Amino acid sequence: MAGNTPAENPLARLREAFNRLNGQQKIGLAVALAAIIAVIVGAILWSQQPDFRVLFSNLNEKDGGQIVASLEQQNIPHRLSASGTIMVPADRVHEVRLKLATEGLPRGGMVGFELMENQKFGISQFAEQVNYQRGLEGELARTISSIGSVESARVHLAIPKPSVFVRESQQPTASVLLNLYPGRNLDANQVAGITHLISSSVPQLQAGNVSILDQRGNLLSTLKNSLTEAGLDATQLKYVRDIERSIIERIEEILKPMLGAGNYKVQIAADIDFTRSEQTAETFRPNAAAEAGAIRSQQNNETASISQPTGGVPGALTNQPPVPATAPLTTPDVGGTANTAPRPPIPGSINAAGINAALNAAGQPLNTSKNSTINYELDRTIRHTKQGMGAIRRLTAAVVINHRKEIDGKTGQEAMKPLPEEQMKQINDLIREAMGFSQERGDSISIANAPFAIVETPDISLPLWKDPEVVSFGITLLKYLLLLGVVALLYLKIVQPALKTMFPPPAEERDEASGVAGASAQGGIVGDDGELIEDAVKIDHFGVKIQKARDLANSDPKAVANIIKEWMGTNAT
Repeated sequence: MAGNTPAENPLARLREAFNRLNGQQKIGLAVALAAIIAVIVGAILWSQQPDFRVLFSNLNEKDGGQIVASLEQQNIPHRLSASGTIMVPADRVHEVRLKLATEGLPRGGMVGFELMENQKFGISQFAEQVNYQRGLEGELARTISSIGSVESARVHLAIPKPSVFVRESQQPTASVLLNLYPGRNLDANQVAGITHLISSSVPQLQAGNVSILDQRGNLLSTLKNSLTEAGLDATQLKYVRDIERSIIERIEEILKPMLGAGNYKVQIAADIDFTRSEQTAETFRPNAAAEAGAIRSQQNNETASISQPTGGVPGALTNQPPVPATAPLTTPDVGGTANTAPRPPIPGSINAAGINAALNAAGQPLNTSKNSTINYELDRTIRHTKQGMGAIRRLTAAVVINHRKEIDGKTGQEAMKPLPEEQMKQINDLIREAMGFSQERGDSISIANAPFAIVETPDISLPLWKDPEVVSFGITLLKYLLLLGVVALLYLKIVQPALKTMFPPPAEERDEASGVAGASAQGGIVGDDGELIEDAVKIDHFGVKIQKARDLANSDPKAVANIIKEWMGTNAT
């Protein structure tokens, strides 16, 4: 401690250097140092501050309060704006959304089936049915709100009480109010999708009993278009586009090696048959020859009758019934065997219809008849035809080919000339084969050879000064540059002059600087070895002169005082 002089003590040296400043310089140095420290600390804190992004916006008060309470409970930093927008750090947006989703937030002011989770003991059946209906309405509204064009939705269900009487039974109905985003609308397919979604979610609800309105009161459930009324749906329209696209690709694959890309345009119109038909036909052909035909059934009929006079010999025989006639088929068995052999005809007798009797005993007149019926199998054909849907009825192709570039032999410049007829015919044949041209189907093709107009494609890309990422990076960089500029300005204007005043250069450096300045004033520059360079350019610097005057004042103050007195003249005292 005894060996440390005040000049050697760092604190004493710093205090001595600080005392060299006047009052204004001391205040300026203190303010500048405080400002620099504040700017540096603020920049560090600013760089460490997280970037907040939107978590949820356009929330109602109930959902906003529940979300804020959940964020405060989880110690998640957040910001809340007057418009109901909640912002959290950018790196935690997705994490917070997933955590809130597990809690069922935000609910959008609607309740779903979570009403059924906390049922009170002893609740009535009516209250339970009301809670179920409220939960079903809320779940349907949430599902409909997930559609891109729908901002919010409300669903009202009218479910009648079941009745055991068929005449008194009523069908349930539904009403839906949609709040669409500004500038967005729903087409017929989307309205039909919402209708079928609701009708499929409620038992016994028909699609015709669902009414859909928008926030302006327009009835959307009656939207129809010609394609829907004609029976076409989105799948059939997509099938038509796929057919046309596939034919266009086949034609382009043929033309690309010949003409080059961009020298042709192809369009195809396909007429697709979506009708579904079934046909059953039964045809009869002329019968074949009798000997070649197949007999289905055959029937022969023979009859014979004898006309006998009425009356007879009086007596007992007249009152007796006639003896039944005997026929070969009805001859009783003799000895346990059937006698089925026909009797030989008796001479002078009649044998017809199983009657074999003498002619003189048959009497007059005698009637006989024979009938024969033969049925043949019919020659017929039954054909059942089911035609599939999606068949091509007609194709129409339109092709435009650009002129070919050729070098003009006279001018030596490129010129656009049409293709020769032979090549056009060749291209026509190739296109016909590629598209599957059918004359019976009625297909048509039209090919034109014309120069293409040169259309300059505007550059739709955003310039750098409009790119959001570049703008954000530029703003951040500008902030840091502004802070750096403030720090540099304070240092150069206040801190650096104060430091020069506080810590002047040593005497040896001043003498060397004065020697260099004197040599420079004499018209030369001193080299590394201390010799004057005669050929150097003369330097006359104001700072060198000031330093020379200071050195002269330090070495001979009396001479300087006399010079100043002479300058002041009679005013000197």
